[in-house]
Amino acid sequence: MSIVPLIRSPALRGVFLQSARRYATRPPPRPDLSNTGDSSTAPSSHDEQSTSPASSQPPPSSSSSLPSLDFVPSFEEEQTQRTGAKSSKGSLSSIERKRRFLGRVSLAVLLLGAGVQTWFLGREWDDGELRERRLKIEDAPSTRWGRTRVRLTSMFDTFTEPLWPELLPPPLPAPHQKPFTLLISIDDLLVTSMWDRQHGWRTAKRPGVDYFLAYLSQFFEVVIFTTQYNYTAMPIVEKLDPYQFFIAYKLFRDATRSVNGTPVKDLSYLNRDLSKVIMLDTHPEHVSAQPENAVILPKWTGDPRDRGLVAMIPFLESIAIYKPQDVRPILEAYSGKDIPLEYAKKEAEAKKLHIEEWEQKRKGLSSGGFTLSGLFGMSSDSNPSPIPLTYLEQKRQEAQAQYKEEQAYINANKENFERMIKEEQDAMNAQMPSTFWGAAAAVMGGVPPPPPGTPGAPEASVASTDAGASGQAASSQGGALTQKV
Repeated sequence: MSIVPLIRSPALRGVFLQSARRYATRPPPRPDLSNTGDSSTAPSSHDEQSTSPASSQPPPSSSSSLPSLDFVPSFEEEQTQRTGAKSSKGSLSSIERKRRFLGRVSLAVLLLGAGVQTWFLGREWDDGELRERRLKIEDAPSTRWGRTRVRLTSMFDTFTEPLWPELLPPPLPAPHQKPFTLLISIDDLLVTSMWDRQHGWRTAKRPGVDYFLAYLSQFFEVVIFTTQYNYTAMPIVEKLDPYQFFIAYKLFRDATRSVNGTPVKDLSYLNRDLSKVIMLDTHPEHVSAQPENAVILPKWTGDPRDRGLVAMIPFLESIAIYKPQDVRPILEAYSGKDIPLEYAKKEAEAKKLHIEEWEQKRKGLSSGGFTLSGLFGMSSDSNPSPIPLTYLEQKRQEAQAQYKEEQAYINANKENFERMIKEEQDAMNAQMPSTFWGAAAAVMGGVPPPPPGTPGAPEASVASTDAGASGQAASSQGGALTQKV
């Protein structure tokens, strides 16, 4: 039987080829030289150790009795086999690729929106925005970057600007509105803090402060403008004007600007004509926004013999009496000077000039004119007429008389004022909830429950009606008092 047909068979041919490939890839056997007598060709034990893959370090010295801990573990060379699959090293899953794509898209949209917003902030000014920012078109930035910077910084004005764009309500109509506004600080001007061993820290009231406020309230719209917070300054203001007759408005720390951490009273928010505004203060840094409207007075240190506040009254009342068009040039002329002393000199000179003019007129009338005393042959110098008052002195006399009338009225009705104030405080205390659940109900918009021991609902409604009637009567009486003053 011939083997040629068998080799041509596909199955047998595959077996033969596989056996031949295996035999070709098998390493040759190592020759065994241990039994040969040729010592020159036989490798020594030292050579076997040096060529052995399991020991790459020299053997320990025979003189050492301690075993060596140096060893190199034997390892078998691993054969890497390729399976045809692509390696996952350095590749991303579909979810991670989608997340990165969305992140890049979001960043691109954010940058695009920021660019569009920045470009929009540089738009031209409109009239409404200029009025809101209290800017004039000639003072506003004209470049795109300047407009962008102003609009961008205005986003943080909540922390540095006053809480309201207009600090005071609009002025009253002409018969009721005072022509000038007087802003008065509290710290070291009307009061100061003092300490002694007997009473500790106390708030001392400056001599003449009651007369100062009551008298000048006839000429000025008196406004307390302090850098203190509401909860510390309000008790002081209530002591200075307990019946709320003389102080028209009160402005506190939240009505100031913050410039480098320093509160500044910016009159551009005042909602008043600055040509008719005077500001009294003891700290120049607080009036740095409009120093031309400010009068800086020395600080009161607690001296009970001080008369500096009362000495300012003639200067201020003369401005209100003569009614200048703009008070700022007058304040600038007295800047850096002792205002009471300088004004007293000016008023003395005006009085002297007035007397000289009156004497000249009197002499001219007595020498060339017809008089009743000359008709009967009597001398005109025997009973000289008194020197007439100046216009300023006449208005001052009228203001003094009105001040005395007001004080007499207040003293006569002091008990009624005290009773009305107490009733108002009691009504406010009654409306305040006394329990946690009452406070929660008031916050949620409900009516707090009545306190224990109160009558039923019908009687409570009657009491509330009576209280409302008494409150209405008190408010009408208070309005009459205000109109009287």
